[in-house]
Formats: sequence, structure tokens, C-alpha cells
Amino acid sequence: MGKFFRLDWSLITPCLILFTLGFLSIASTSQELAGQEILFLGISLLVFLILKEVDYRIYGSISLPLFFLGISAIALTFLLGQTTRGAVRWIAVGDFLLQPSEIVKPVMVIFAASFCSSGKPLTLSRLLKFFFLVSFPLILIFRQPDLGNAIVYAVFFLAILFAGGAKPIFLLLTATVSTAILPIFWHLLKGYQRERILTFLSPTHDPLGAGYNAIQAEIAVGSGELFGRGLGRGTQSHLKFLPEFHTDFVFAAISEELGFLGSIITLLAFGFLLWQIIAIGQNSKDRFAYLISIGAFAQILIHVVINIGMNIGLVPITGITLPLVSYGGSSLISTMATLGIVANIHMTRSSRNA
Repeated sequence: MGKFFRLDWSLITPCLILFTLGFLSIASTSQELAGQEILFLGISLLVFLILKEVDYRIYGSISLPLFFLGISAIALTFLLGQTTRGAVRWIAVGDFLLQPSEIVKPVMVIFAASFCSSGKPLTLSRLLKFFFLVSFPLILIFRQPDLGNAIVYAVFFLAILFAGGAKPIFLLLTATVSTAILPIFWHLLKGYQRERILTFLSPTHDPLGAGYNAIQAEIAVGSGELFGRGLGRGTQSHLKFLPEFHTDFVFAAISEELGFLGSIITLLAFGFLLWQIIAIGQNSKDRFAYLISIGAFAQILIHVVINIGMNIGLVPITGITLPLVSYGGSSLISTMATLGIVANIHMTRSSRNA
């Protein structure tokens, strides 16, 4: 039992800092949501504790069944999912909503890492097979529609692929093909998604419509100044000018109430967490473990870049959470599951060296 509760504090400490920042922001606006977030934390910590005890090498032999199980879970949203704001991303489980595309991210990381560490060279035919397989979750998520998570999946798939040894010429080919299909991709976007991109280029074009969220987020970030207005005193979030202040725009809410100082602490905690993940992967001496760590790193990094970027007006709004900080069980459980696997990689190497 003592071993079960043995924690890797290099991973847990930044997680607790980030969760605390998000929880304080949420609790200052809604006691009900704060109570639910504590429940989500308890579940996610249990998932972390369990997965850190499961030898990560087991996943290599069952990665393909896990992959198809993950695709089935995402596809299930089209049958059982609830439509919220025109999107079908969540399945009701009791009083809570579960987002399969979030939950299965660790599974997809494992599959890609296993595929690229099998020992077989990444020839053109094998790359085409990889792209064919990963196109299934990407298309399903894009059709929900969930552009933000589709981008997250694409980024960590590509990160694992090229860390796994894909030649630079294939990277160039991928970039060329991606650029060529952009016009097609543009027409596949929903109307509101195209409007968000156009508004990003000119936020003041529709300040009370499509540009409203971005403008209010930037006002919230700027109004926090150095030390913030104080917890519970954020006018943008408490007066509901700032939309989704507990999920997509939680960074803006933190910046308003805790100021530049709170923003820097958030960024430093993420920076330390990401550095630890990469360090664990590089020290593992195992290609499969290394690629899992690369996937975990890319998964969290792209979330941070997109979420904070859209909060400060650097990227278009896509509706994506800030890991460990935003309210929501699916994102928190998914992130802690990924970190539980990374923690096992660290523990396995440590036990070998003992």
C-alpha cells in the first residue's frame, strides 16, 4: 500500500500548483463548480495512482486494440452524445458529461508511440499506413465539430512520428500536402469556425458578435496589471462579461484576479512540468517510453499554447481547455492519466538502476 501512494513529486508538484490556481479562480465565482472540481481531482488522482503502477511496456502489445477502442468511444458520441451549442462532444454519465475525445488522448499517444517504435523503418508505405489509421479519430473529432482537439491530436501524432525517425523529406511532404488542402479545409469548417478565424485577423470587425470573446479576454488579462484585482474581485468574470471564464478563458480570469504574477506562476509551473516530462523520456533509454513522453509533452504543450494564445489574442479562438487549470473532469482525468503513464516510465527506470 505504501508503494501505491509513493508519488513522483517532480510531476505532482507543478500539477498541484496549476490545479490550485484554477480552483481558486473557479471557487471565487461558483461554490458549486468548485465542489465538483474537487470530486474530479479525487478521481483523476486515483487514475494517476493506478496507472503509475502499471508497467508501461504492457501497452505496446495491446496498442492496436486500445486504438480501436478509443475510436469506438469517440464514435459513440454520434449515437449517445448530447448536442451542446451545435456540437456533439459529450456523453451524459449520471449528472456529469464525459468527453470521449479528451479521455482517449493517452490511448492515442500509446498507439502512435508503439507504431513508431516497433523497429520497422518508417518508409513511405508505412507512413501512409500511419496517416490512414490516425485519420479516423481526426475526422471523427473534426466532424463533432471540435477543431481545437483535432489540432491537438494532429500535433501529438506528428510530434511522435518525427521523433520516431521520419525523414525530413516526409515532413516537407506533409507540410506541402497540408498547405495544398487548406482551401478544402476552409470550406469544411462550420460557419462560426470560419468567423472566428476572420475575427482573429480583425477582432474589431464584429466587437459585439464574433469578436466579443477575444476582446473581453484581452480586457481581463490587461486589467489585472501586476498583482491583480484580488480573488473574487474580477469584474470581467463576476459580471459575466468574460464568457466561459472557468474553462476556455480561465487564464484570463486568473490574470485578472491574480495579475501578471499569477500568469507568470502559471507559465513557470507548466514550463517545469513539461521539462520534467522530456527529461523522463530522454533518461528512459527505451524508444517506446521516449515516444510516449514526446506525445505527453506535445499533448500538454499544444493545449497550453492554444489556450493561452487565444486568451491574449495570439491565436484564433477554438474552444480548448487549459490542462489541470480549466474546470472539467474529462480534461483533468485525461491529463492525469497521461502523467500516470509518464510517472511509471520514471519509476521503471529508477527501479532498474536501483
